[in-house]
Order: sequence, then C-alpha cells, then structure tokens
Amino acid sequence: MKVPNVECPNCLKQLPLTEVLTAQSNQNVIFTCPDCRFILRNIRTSKG
Repeated sequence: MKVPNVECPNCLKQLPLTEVLTAQSNQNVIFTCPDCRFILRNIRTSKG
C-alpha cells in the first residue's frame, strides 16, 4: 500500500505522511517538515 504525500504549507515540498505527522494521545496531530523545520501543532482531527 502506498503512503499518501502531504504538502508542507511553508515550503510546499511533498513528503510521505508517515514522515511529517505525529499523533498525540489527546487526538491532536503535529506536522513537522524535516526540510524547512516548519511546525504546525494541535491540528484538529475528526476524533477531536
């Protein structure tokens, strides 16, 4: 199964979902771009 790509909102580079998203125990998600170091915290999901 192919992993979907996610585009960084800062540098627009497309990276695999598993490399840039981290799930937290409180149902929030953190996006971290390894190229430009952009971080977006507390991304709301359909579960919370």
